[in-house]
Amino acid sequence: MNDEQRNGQAQVLVADDDPAILRLVKTIVEKEGYAVIAARDGKEAYKLLQSGEVFAAAIFDVVMPYIQGTELVKYMQSEKRLMKIPVIMMTAEQNSRLSSESFSAGAVAFLPKPFTSSQLQTMLRMFAQKN
Repeated sequence: MNDEQRNGQAQVLVADDDPAILRLVKTIVEKEGYAVIAARDGKEAYKLLQSGEVFAAAIFDVVMPYIQGTELVKYMQSEKRLMKIPVIMMTAEQNSRLSSESFSAGAVAFLPKPFTSSQLQTMLRMFAQKN
């Protein structure tokens, strides 16, 4: 992880329990010039948030094992160090309640899966802070 910080790249935390989505999002985010720290579930993402790492943005799947994406956002909103990090939520669930729950938890954007790489790039450009 320290190598990525030495490059001076801003880091984005990406959490999704689907390895294919995780790879896809990582590729898109890296093309935008960010270093990606990947988590395979909510618990892993939670530990990374507690680690003291600095993130320009976070992209969470809503539905993950152990800790849901919305719970992660609520936790971030309760921590002074994390509350300014913009969070983009994504889900394949066709449930409008999930987007409203994501926004009320504190997410800045909501991406229904499947999404295009340009949709994710646009959201990153709108919300993430580069170094």
